[in-house]
Amino acid sequence: MAKLKFYSWLAGINLFISTFTFGGGYVVVPMIRKYYVEKKALFTKDELIEMAAVAQSSPGAIAINLSVLAGKKVAGMLGVFISAICSIIPPLVILGLISNWYVAFAANETVMAVLKGMQACVTALIIDIVIDMYQLIRQEHSKLLSALVPFSFIANVFFDLNVIYILLFSIGICLIYTYYRQKKEV
Repeated sequence: MAKLKFYSWLAGINLFISTFTFGGGYVVVPMIRKYYVEKKALFTKDELIEMAAVAQSSPGAIAINLSVLAGKKVAGMLGVFISAICSIIPPLVILGLISNWYVAFAANETVMAVLKGMQACVTALIIDIVIDMYQLIRQEHSKLLSALVPFSFIANVFFDLNVIYILLFSIGICLIYTYYRQKKEV
C-alpha cells in the first residue's frame, strides 16, 4: 500500500510540475529541487545538479529527461515509466488546445501580457539555477573551474562568441582538469 501511495505521489508531482512550468527545461530544476530534495529528501541537491547535467546533455527535452532520471533514482524502472508518461501528458494536452485556438490566443492582449510576464519569472528561475550550479562548482575549490562561469558569460554576452565554441572550450578545460586531478590523486 505504501508503494502504491508513493507511485501515486510520483505521478501527481510529475503531472503538476509538467503542467505548471513554462519557459523551458531548466525551469523544472527548482521545482524538482523543491519537491524531491527539500520536501521529500529523496536525493541531494548535488545529485540533482548531476542529473540536470545528464538531462541537458542527453537527446530530447530537458524537462522530460530530468523527470525520467529523478523517477529512476527514486523508483527504478517503474519510476521511469510513470515519470515519462506523466511529464509528457500536460504539454501534449496544452499544445493540442492551443493549436486549436491559436488565432484567438495570438490576438488576445491579456494572454500576450501574461506570457510576457512569465518571461521575467523564467529568467529569475534560470538565474537561480545558474547560482546553484556555480555554488556547486565553487565547492570543488578550483579557481580554474570557478572562472569558467564568468568567462563563458563574458565571452557570449560581450564578445558575441558562439555558444558551441564556449562549450567546446569548457569541455576541453574540464577534461584536462579532471585528467590532472586524477593523475595527482594516484
